Amino acid sequence: MNEYQLKKYLEEAQLVDRKIKNYIDKGVLKKQEVDEFEIKGHVEKAEHNLRFVSGNIKLNFYDWALTGCYYACYHAALGLILKKGYSSKNHNATLLVLIKEYYKNGLDKEDIETLSEFLNYQDLLFYVESKNKRENATYSTKTKFKENDVIQMKMKASLFVSKVKDMF
Repeated sequence: MNEYQLKKYLEEAQLVDRKIKNYIDKGVLKKQEVDEFEIKGHVEKAEHNLRFVSGNIKLNFYDWALTGCYYACYHAALGLILKKGYSSKNHNATLLVLIKEYYKNGLDKEDIETLSEFLNYQDLLFYVESKNKRENATYSTKTKFKENDVIQMKMKASLFVSKVKDMF
């Protein structure tokens, strides 16, 4: 998903609903009971991935550090969507549920107050950016990434995971 698509989804709730329905119909996205143990597992996996990132930065394996940043955020996101009764096997489906359930759409006052501090446009943009960087780091033959860029991504990933942890 690119920035243009993200903006479109943020502006068109009906489009998000249709895409989510398509993912449910395909079995990629499922409704399920909220499982606090599994949610906790996703948060722990996110923290584990952040430690993996730190180790890879020290070893100058920046491609793997970028990959770890994304997966730290992805596991945090899986915990969030499970909190709303979804499980996902697709990164874009996960992002769509985050938009639907957490991005200022159809939430009650308490949810809005809690989540307005968490999920804003920049957080969603970071999620998309980290996914794109992860794909570049994972699937390209490029192994050289700038240390400062990787450290900045790690800081953003750490903040994202921290915000999610505060929601549980």
